[in-house]
Amino acid sequence: MLTNKKTKIVATLGPACSTREIIKDMIDAGVNVFRVNFSHADYEDVKQKINIIRGLNEEFGYTTAILGDLQGPKLRVGVMEEGVVVHDGDLITFTTAEDILGTAKKVFMKYQNFPNDVNPGERILLDDGKLIFEIVETDKKSEVIARVIQGGELKSKKGVNLPNTKISLPAMTEKDIADAIFAIGQNVDWIALSFVKTPRDLQDLQELIAQHSEYKIPIVAKIEMPEALENIDKIVAYCDALMVARGDLGVELPAHEVPLVQKELIRRAKTARIPVIVATQMMETMITSLTPTRAEVNDVANSVMDGADAVMLSGETATGNYPVQVIQKMTQIIEAVEDSPLIQVPQNTPQIKTKRFITKTICHHAATMANVIKAKAICTLTNSGYTAFQISAWRPNAHILVFTSNKRILTQLNLLWGVKSFMYSKDVSTDDTVTDINEIVKQKGFVQKGDFLINLAAMPIKDKGMVNTLRVSEIE
Repeated sequence: MLTNKKTKIVATLGPACSTREIIKDMIDAGVNVFRVNFSHADYEDVKQKINIIRGLNEEFGYTTAILGDLQGPKLRVGVMEEGVVVHDGDLITFTTAEDILGTAKKVFMKYQNFPNDVNPGERILLDDGKLIFEIVETDKKSEVIARVIQGGELKSKKGVNLPNTKISLPAMTEKDIADAIFAIGQNVDWIALSFVKTPRDLQDLQELIAQHSEYKIPIVAKIEMPEALENIDKIVAYCDALMVARGDLGVELPAHEVPLVQKELIRRAKTARIPVIVATQMMETMITSLTPTRAEVNDVANSVMDGADAVMLSGETATGNYPVQVIQKMTQIIEAVEDSPLIQVPQNTPQIKTKRFITKTICHHAATMANVIKAKAICTLTNSGYTAFQISAWRPNAHILVFTSNKRILTQLNLLWGVKSFMYSKDVSTDDTVTDINEIVKQKGFVQKGDFLINLAAMPIKDKGMVNTLRVSEIE
């Protein structure tokens, strides 16, 4: 039986969840969206898993979504000799000239523009910040000399972060473009872009989607760089969702600054009425243990109480020992806290009179009114899914039930807090439609006799225009 929680769970696909049985058990335990991590993806394998998920959707009436997550310009060092250790105060040379086997004296850096982008005094962080170097000098061509600030073992192909450096790389590498075209071809529901710095990064991906698909695929901007925080207002205007990617964010920024950044990013997303995902290390110990730490339980709960639409698991489901149990545990935590009166929604009513001002205002009033009259459900007929985004952002207590004839948004909306979507393709007049939908909602057990229910629709229905009507019904 599917859970009734409103906060969504994103789970990363990987070797630990390759079979149809495990994927089905994970959906039943509470997964709403599966993430394909293109950092470690084999196209044939991805196709197979997407087919399994879509097959289960078809057979059991699930609406599980698929999120393609592009790797972005992940900087890495080359291959190292075994057991290389660097000590505080040592000098080391990073070279882009030749792919040498790395030693404690000299290491290959895979990023060609590195010597030109960096300046003395800037820091190089390696292996999620475990090792820290400070740049002493650069020849601006192929070699950079750095001093070890925090030493340790230098391992092969580890990721590099440059928190003080303005990197000249675009957010989409050649690999990302190929992965994005593949993901678009697979009709994924969402695409996440890593290391977003400016709105231009998002526009490049939007243009790529437009070239390769007749449909708009919504974009999740992953926030993991200080530059993205500086440009956050502009980024929010160009993306369809945000992800608080705490892994790289906690390396690029001092880790102790991340909790407030998380809260601020969630608040920004809520104000813009777009969904927000909190990701990384949420249940990390459950990769190998059946019990999460108290701190992890608290972290998931706090992310829900901050107002996240979705919480995400990475290694826990991709390579962990307990992919189903970690979902069950997460669902349990979500259900325990998500109805708390302590959760506050930013109450900024729609102000700017754009062409969607009426729709926005109606959705806002529907959510507010539902709480006042204690309506059990808000039902909306939509072709674009726009009203679902708007209602979800106001976090009403009522069920948010979306009816659509557009098969693509049926699964897409599964990332949104509290939204459940259903296929509805009858083209009948408004009164009949409302009666019909109310009957379906009653049969599905969301309402019973005497309950109030709010219907939103665009009149006339056959035009599939913008929502302009709010109606309250009492179930008979």
